[in-house]
Amino acid sequence: MRFPVVIHKEPTSDYGVTVPDLPGCFSAGETLEKALSNTREAIELHLESMLEDGESMPVVDDIERHRGNEGFGGGVWEWVEVEFRFES
Repeated sequence: MRFPVVIHKEPTSDYGVTVPDLPGCFSAGETLEKALSNTREAIELHLESMLEDGESMPVVDDIERHRGNEGFGGGVWEWVEVEFRFES
């Protein structure tokens, strides 16, 4: 599965990454590479939790649909690929 993520970086902070299609799923890292690696792990853990709770597979929107959300303004968009089989 591929998830769009938005990356924010302030001069005095680590890279922060939010996964818009998984509310409450976010991560960070000192480098961009580490932030994206941590985000893959966060997504996998989030999906595992959803599976355990009997929730449905998330609907993944295109980046263009998320760009209009003011909460993600100023961020850089990227796709994160995770290998996860969501079986309900």
